[in-house]
Amino acid sequence: MQKSVQHAMLLRPTCLLALVLSLSGCGNGSWWSDDNEARLDSEQIRKLIPTRVNERKSWAQDIFEISDELNIPRTRENVCTIIAVVDQESNFIANPNVPGLGNKAVKEVSTRLKEKFEDKLGTTLGGTIADYFEDVLQNQPSPENNYLKQMSKVRNEQELDVLYREIFAYMSRHYHVSALTGAAKFVGQDFAEKLNPITTLGSMQVHINYARENKRSHMSTNELRDDLYTEYGGLYYGIHRLMMYPAAYDKPIYRFADYNSGMYSSRNAAFQKMMDKIAGASLALDGDLLSYDKNGDPRPTTTDTEKTLMALFASNNVLITPRQLRNDLKKEKEQRFEKTPTYIAVTKLYQQKTGKAPIYAIMPEVVISGPKLSRDYNTNWYASRVNGRYETCMQRAKHIKT
Repeated sequence: MQKSVQHAMLLRPTCLLALVLSLSGCGNGSWWSDDNEARLDSEQIRKLIPTRVNERKSWAQDIFEISDELNIPRTRENVCTIIAVVDQESNFIANPNVPGLGNKAVKEVSTRLKEKFEDKLGTTLGGTIADYFEDVLQNQPSPENNYLKQMSKVRNEQELDVLYREIFAYMSRHYHVSALTGAAKFVGQDFAEKLNPITTLGSMQVHINYARENKRSHMSTNELRDDLYTEYGGLYYGIHRLMMYPAAYDKPIYRFADYNSGMYSSRNAAFQKMMDKIAGASLALDGDLLSYDKNGDPRPTTTDTEKTLMALFASNNVLITPRQLRNDLKKEKEQRFEKTPTYIAVTKLYQQKTGKAPIYAIMPEVVISGPKLSRDYNTNWYASRVNGRYETCMQRAKHIKT
């Protein structure tokens, strides 16, 4: 399966064993916790950040403060987990320049403009607005210095983001979308936000929807976008996305995979693998149990995973109705999926038919693509790269006195 770039709380191996035996977590269920392990201060965190990084003291202080704010223990494992992801995503640059971004953006709007607008607004309205958008790009604010020329010169995401906002603000002032659709929500910031293609932002590449759902203060969407481009804001939402969900992974690489392909995708891919084994199916082990629309809501479509589960339960006299199954699968992005009848039934069937302990996590098989990348990669590539940075950080941590 192919996904766009999106871009650890880690538990001890004993927690995984407890989950295997009892299908429940242990400890605080959130991160690799050791009540006896000393917490790092900001100076110790600074020493763990690569020496090539500018302003190491500032980055370290922000990590220190955000960890306190989110009640994340500043253990070596946790701090190195954060450092590894930040370094992979941006090399500790709050708003990094992206080589060739301007030309890539121009190519994107030149070749896929109508397709993207129709996908977001429907064929009739999307096509009409796409035509108007193209006219605005070529003639505003002046033919000599039009938005398309300005777009070709952008160096980083923030410049491109701000330019898109300016373009959509112009369109909202001059094009009465509500008169055509009767939907005032398409006018103004809602209209701009719906069409803005910059969806992952900042030094840790956090999706704007996740940041909006977890705002650290009352602010508009544009203010939130600006906040994500700051050092503190980019770190805050990235650390929140990386750390603030419980998973009984015995290795940090699975949380790094989740950061790329979605919360619990490593656990869900293992769930699919167990199904694959006992049902003799050929499922895509991508960690997506349901199909989702552009807003992140489950589509009514029955996925291959769901069909396989129905057949598996029917052939093994497991009394789970299609409605119960669908309700269980809707919890796939939460820890509580592990307590659903569906998850428990599959783990028990796997034990019975293979004589082996249930598999809790594997590497999801997901392709990474996006206009900011020179080529497609996969989640294993991403997670392995981050894991290498994590291990390097942990080697440095051995020399930190606490």
